[in-house]
Amino acid sequence: MREIRIGVTLGDAGGSDLDTLLDRFRRAEASGFQTGWIPNIFGFDALTLAALAGRVTETLEIGTAVVPTHSRHPLYMAQQALSTQAACKGRFVLGLGPSHRVVIENMLGLSFEKPARHVREYIKVVSDLVYTGKTAFHGETLRVNGAVSVASGGPCPILIGALGPMMRRVCGELTQGTITWMTGTRTLGEIVVPGIRAAAANAGRPGPRVVAGFPVVLTRDPGAARDAASKMFANYGMLPSYRAMLDAEGVADPAELAITGDANTIETAIRGLASAGVTDFNAFVYPAGPDPRAAIDETWELLAQLNRS
Repeated sequence: MREIRIGVTLGDAGGSDLDTLLDRFRRAEASGFQTGWIPNIFGFDALTLAALAGRVTETLEIGTAVVPTHSRHPLYMAQQALSTQAACKGRFVLGLGPSHRVVIENMLGLSFEKPARHVREYIKVVSDLVYTGKTAFHGETLRVNGAVSVASGGPCPILIGALGPMMRRVCGELTQGTITWMTGTRTLGEIVVPGIRAAAANAGRPGPRVVAGFPVVLTRDPGAARDAASKMFANYGMLPSYRAMLDAEGVADPAELAITGDANTIETAIRGLASAGVTDFNAFVYPAGPDPRAAIDETWELLAQLNRS
């Protein structure tokens, strides 16, 4: 589809071995996908996996979706991002986000106060280092004076998860775009995209990239596929930032956002996202039906065909 780039989620929820994961990146590139997106949850570290994937691919753009900000100092985040950019030979996209209070406070024992202020200052430091190699920043939540020197071949784009209004302003003013998840087409078209575009325009910046992630599966039984999605993605309905996006879309269950059905249904949904201002479709292809492996393979093939159309 010329109006939208199609990529796939290639990360690991835990349990896959490294060689299997790297084979997925090779397969995604051979299939013609434009980007492979790596979540940073509790399996492989996303930046490490991105760097390794960059060494076994030649054309595939590789991005994180997303790496939590609180758990890495911004100077070392920039250093690692530039190192990953070097490993990917200029094909890396750094996706960042504040994560969630339950992770940052309950699991890591860190403060989650003023997340938008934290992200604004964090992005400023990382951007300084990625684009100029140095920073001298004194803010409310961060004070950083330092430099990095990595032969990366150039800076990597920085995207953030920008669901709330303050985060959308940060996104438009300081980054190259956003990565969303559990955010419906109407909410993207009426709230997220206009908010980010307005902030970018006010800051004199170019139009932002909008990467929208959705669960998707080609199936003859969309009802059963939604039931599978309801179980698989239930936790997202309990996280406040995603819950707010689901409420904005008017859906109760995250499964209601899953793109399921025949080829025409999936193509129509993706074209609808393009019309809403989405620039990149990030397909989280999930298992469903009596033969989950076949469903994943068939969905990949359909998405690859749409990407070439």
